[in-house]
Amino acid sequence: MTEAPLPAGRLTSLDIARTLALVCMVVFHFTFDLALFRHIDPGTMSQPFWYYFARSIAGSFLFLSGIGLWLAHGRGIRWPAFWKRWAMIAAAAALITTASIWLVPGGPIWFGILHAIAVTALLCLVFLRLPWPLTLAVAALIFAAGWGPRFAAFDPLWLVWTGLAETRPMMGDYVPLIPWAAPALAGLAIAKALRMDQWRGSPPSPLIRALTFPGRHTLIIYLVHQPLFFGLFSAWAWATS
Repeated sequence: MTEAPLPAGRLTSLDIARTLALVCMVVFHFTFDLALFRHIDPGTMSQPFWYYFARSIAGSFLFLSGIGLWLAHGRGIRWPAFWKRWAMIAAAAALITTASIWLVPGGPIWFGILHAIAVTALLCLVFLRLPWPLTLAVAALIFAAGWGPRFAAFDPLWLVWTGLAETRPMMGDYVPLIPWAAPALAGLAIAKALRMDQWRGSPPSPLIRALTFPGRHTLIIYLVHQPLFFGLFSAWAWATS
């Protein structure tokens, strides 16, 4: 979710896409909090629109992470930059899990979107030098496996990341590798097919810099926006009680 460390001349189109995904995520969580604090119908988030909206947002972040990986490392893996970014995401995922044990409605987040981004980054490294049609084919197979059989042997919590459990674990956010590794691999394959590492960004205007600012700071915005919303809603409830 945090921005990939791109070479000089960032692609503003990618940052704008991240900004758009981030705005959609904030809209979703704000609506979720409205329902949670009963300012709107508590059943709102169970409606089909919001169900698929949430999944399109998660898929967008993973797809963009695959593109970002190719842009940053398509010409050769820059290991210090890769591990620095990966450590930031992994640490943020651990923070989310720890906080969610006490704070998140719906159950602790053992494997949410940040966990998925961290693990799929490692998976994408395996495919970084493989032909893009093969990568895209594997993405399609993983996506199709999301509708495949489930197995009780994968029900233990330590296997929750697979997505193959027969019983879906209760979590506030659940993004297992099957099928969610598919958009990350698809992003990598498409970026490779289009040779996006050879694209060059132009110097952004002040307006473009403003529009891309959230997309260049997605991780910190992701981490702070829900605590901020919870604080504001809680303060409103206290002030109006």
